[in-house]
Amino acid sequence: MPQPLSCLKMLRKSRGFQQTQEGAPDEERGQAMIVLITGASHAGKTLLAQRMLEEYGYPYLSIDHLKMGLIRSGNTSLTPEDDEELTEYLWPIVREMVKTAIENGQNLIVEGCYIPPWWRSDFDERYLQHIRFVCLAMSDEYIDTHFDEIRSHGSDIEKRLDDSGCTRDSLKADNRYYIESFSKHGEQVALIRSDYEEETSALLSTLLA
Repeated sequence: MPQPLSCLKMLRKSRGFQQTQEGAPDEERGQAMIVLITGASHAGKTLLAQRMLEEYGYPYLSIDHLKMGLIRSGNTSLTPEDDEELTEYLWPIVREMVKTAIENGQNLIVEGCYIPPWWRSDFDERYLQHIRFVCLAMSDEYIDTHFDEIRSHGSDIEKRLDDSGCTRDSLKADNRYYIESFSKHGEQVALIRSDYEEETSALLSTLLA
């Protein structure tokens, strides 16, 4: 089972392709890069996506925004509390959007907690070589040491309507879930251990190097 990595050691280069007339990927017709960002609550997924948007100019899709659009428009009876069912509902939509972006030679950042641990099995190698994946999580020690700071930054990018359920124990449980479930499926987890700014900045600088 892969062990969580520090954010300083995570990612490597890949190649790009674009869409042929038949809709199949063609490496000779341009480049596309998709960045999937998932992870535990309060781990900084949205902040990392926002920084990538500012740094690289890549379009940014928030799965939370997609979720709320579908819920508020009445296209689903699911509620924001139905996490497991929402993953089953949203992921096929997001998956096909990712494939379309790659076939069209377009870059895209996709961020949210509704990316399943087994996401990789839904793409063949022609697509996978154009996808960067980041799973962010925090160690128990980091949560214990920085809990008040973590809470205070919860609305840095988007306003959280109700954060009262965020406790040390709930935060640890959520982070452990992501570490264990994604590691079980062979994914590396970028684990924040000591200095959030330093580790996420290093991750950002190496992500598309």
